[in-house]
Amino acid sequence: MIRKILLLGVGLGLTLAGVPFAQSHEKTPSKIKPVIARDIVEKMGGQDAKATAVEVILQPGQAGDPHRHPGPVFGYVLEGVYEWAIDDQPSKVLKVGEAFYEPAGCLHRVSKNPAAKGQTRVLAWVIHPRDAKELAIPEKKR
Repeated sequence: MIRKILLLGVGLGLTLAGVPFAQSHEKTPSKIKPVIARDIVEKMGGQDAKATAVEVILQPGQAGDPHRHPGPVFGYVLEGVYEWAIDDQPSKVLKVGEAFYEPAGCLHRVSKNPAAKGQTRVLAWVIHPRDAKELAIPEKKR
């Protein structure tokens, strides 16, 4: 089981070629830096899969728009603090060295740097179908 999770994590880190990740629609959008993208041998619902890693950089007070991902996400805070929440769960403030998991398709409703000073850097790994057009699908406003 641990081996499978490690393989998925490594595979995830090996993805990102050309698949857009969500960006905030604020005046200063979050910076999304592709890290790596690779096809993986594991399947997602019978479909060929890919693993993608991106670095998300948020400036103080900056937040991303609510969105969903086409596959599970694993994240790790590299720098600063990161306010994060999915679905109807309460938000959590994560610090450097802390990690999070998002099930495929859940609503990633809070993605924010709550600090008054200092940037936030998060490494996000997404496992997704190879034919996914977007890694983050914006949530429609109601």
